[in-house]
Amino acid sequence: MADYLAGAYPRLARGLPKLDLADLPTPVDTATIRSGGRSCVIAIKRDDLTGKLYGGNKVRKLEYLLHKAQRRNAGRIATFGTVASNHAVATALYARKLGYPCTCLLSNQVKTPGAVRALNLHLANETEIVRYGGSRKTRIAILREHLWNRQVFLIPPGGSNWLGAIGFVSAGLELAAQIESGILGAPDRLYVANGTMATAVGLSLGLALAGLETEVQAVQVTEDFVSSPAAMEKLTIKTALMLNRLDPSVPADLAQRTRYVFRTGFLGDGYARTNDRTESAIAIAREQLGLRLEATYTGKAMAALLDDLETRAGNVLFWNTYNSRPLPATTKRPADTSGLPEAFLRYFD
Repeated sequence: MADYLAGAYPRLARGLPKLDLADLPTPVDTATIRSGGRSCVIAIKRDDLTGKLYGGNKVRKLEYLLHKAQRRNAGRIATFGTVASNHAVATALYARKLGYPCTCLLSNQVKTPGAVRALNLHLANETEIVRYGGSRKTRIAILREHLWNRQVFLIPPGGSNWLGAIGFVSAGLELAAQIESGILGAPDRLYVANGTMATAVGLSLGLALAGLETEVQAVQVTEDFVSSPAAMEKLTIKTALMLNRLDPSVPADLAQRTRYVFRTGFLGDGYARTNDRTESAIAIAREQLGLRLEATYTGKAMAALLDDLETRAGNVLFWNTYNSRPLPATTKRPADTSGLPEAFLRYFD
């Protein structure tokens, strides 16, 4: 298992210990894609293969976050997400692997097959599923009921704080090492779904540390109250500050060296809501690239890539953040629904 952060910045890595949950480096594939009469060879970073238990972009974050939980002598892991949250599923699966019970505080979203599969995965994993939402007073009451006096280590939505972003600082250095080894040429643009922002922030910082001029196309897939240019800048600055504080050899102006574009225009009608461009991108990825994408995150990032192919030349990389590991998930209504909040039964109708 390769730790590219430790290789480049050993002092920094000593201050940021982590677990070995991911199978790294993830491979890079190349393929030809055709859209709008144009044909282009693109690179694909296969972060869908980060872990054998569950792939996708969450594993890199959880290596750091769950190590901190161990250091804090946590008795339980808890996190937030929507009903279909890949982050909530990944957190619950890896928490159980490490021997922790897990509480997932889940909010409603539009009905999707992914929501049903996620709920069934939680049930099979014995996750404590809690409906989360309502007024501020109601949310505080829920947190007190389910987190108080339980030795809980609380992971933020998407695993997205400065510590979670470190996993993708290392990922940026990993990509730089693959470029240096000749696996691929340096991309001019890197396309990645931008939900709670730590993935794109970490990649931008890691690429800047490596001295690459790749521009990260951070494709917005969540509403403005979750992701915004101001919030992304704030997380970038905070993460860079912590890197420099832990290791002064990290440039103090690292945040200013990042190259990213906060891409709007592909969210459509909102989080987890699909649209024609997203569905077309998913179909093209399936038929031409052999990739299984989905409509909430990766389909929208691919739609942005395809849109740019019409007018922009250059080397392009698509960072696949969606788990491709087979899971024992079903879309059937469970025989025993006692582990589900009553309000979530509607997802099986």
